[in-house]
Amino acid sequence: MKNTIKNKTLTDLAELISKYKSEIIQQNKTDLGNANELDQTLIDRLKVDGKKVDGMIASINEVIHFDDPEGKILYQYDHPNGMRIENRTVPFGRILIIYESRPDVTIEAAINAFKAGNKIYLKGGKESKNTNMFLATLWAQALQMNNLPLDSVTYLDIGREELQTLLNENPYRLDLIVPRGGEELINYIKQNTSIPLIVSGRGNNFVYVHTDADFAMAQSIIMNGKSRLSVCNAIDKVLFNSTTENLNDKIEQILLQATAMNLEVYGDGDIFTSFSTIKPMKDHRMYEEEFLSPKILFGVVETVDNAIYIINKYSGKHSAVIVTEDKLAAVQFQNEVDCAAVYHNASSRFTDGGQFGFGAEIAISTQKLHFRGPVGLTQLVTNKWFISGNGQIRK
Repeated sequence: MKNTIKNKTLTDLAELISKYKSEIIQQNKTDLGNANELDQTLIDRLKVDGKKVDGMIASINEVIHFDDPEGKILYQYDHPNGMRIENRTVPFGRILIIYESRPDVTIEAAINAFKAGNKIYLKGGKESKNTNMFLATLWAQALQMNNLPLDSVTYLDIGREELQTLLNENPYRLDLIVPRGGEELINYIKQNTSIPLIVSGRGNNFVYVHTDADFAMAQSIIMNGKSRLSVCNAIDKVLFNSTTENLNDKIEQILLQATAMNLEVYGDGDIFTSFSTIKPMKDHRMYEEEFLSPKILFGVVETVDNAIYIINKYSGKHSAVIVTEDKLAAVQFQNEVDCAAVYHNASSRFTDGGQFGFGAEIAISTQKLHFRGPVGLTQLVTNKWFISGNGQIRK
């Protein structure tokens, strides 16, 4: 598929979303009205307002201006016998995106896969069915306007039993599945398919506050990390260096803002017993838990090495932050912490394809194969060897 056709289709899609903005929001209100049993974090993911619709349009417009990742020559070699050997990027093929609550994924994840030349299958949650189905009709219109096959982007309105059959038998000959949701969803898919996955979704992110940290900066980074509770780049754990001067006073300042934000604060260590608003940690398993709620856990460590050890043991390998003026400590932390994104003096909330200049993302991968971190346009291709000759045989 030529890049001009891809971009024209995406341009038409953006115009259709703008044209039917009020209808999209109305369909979402229907979904929200049926979502009585969902908790607040899932409601936050489900809700589509004017800002979210504008975000979809902005993502499309950014992706339009990116280079087409298909057909790039990665390696070339002229064989002594006259053959031309090239390694080029090609689409993955058929990609299934399974997601919960987030109707914007129907647009923002699919546009990357589409521009990379892939065929996309979308399976959203039943809680966002009306919004997803309406957005899928806009995809169909954009494809039809450009004489492209309607199955270039397919929305699968199927139940759990049909999904299990799909995962087990792979009737669509899928090359890749991208599950976007909680651990329960990811584990279910892992257990029911042999199709390769890009695992995305689990956060459980840490901030380590070093001895020399600017505590006003640390406070700002920590609270920004809890500014949205339902996202995978939120902060759940904060580790303070126990040798920090006037540590109790500094924790008190952070605690005041945490209380103002109605956060439920837990503490691991004797130092926290003197704070009436900090609850004792329930058990050590809290370190492994992704909260997705107004909870935060404070702990203490003695060294950078201790912080790195705890983060590598318990985090979701998504994002981690060090707050320090010590560049050597920051370099050690960033090199040794085993997460997809490691920050020095900046918020984990930036782990996002749009913020990293991708325009939009299909997922944030927490695995090492085939890519790690925000997965955008250039990560949705694979490679293939093209060899041209004139009758050469190997002797």
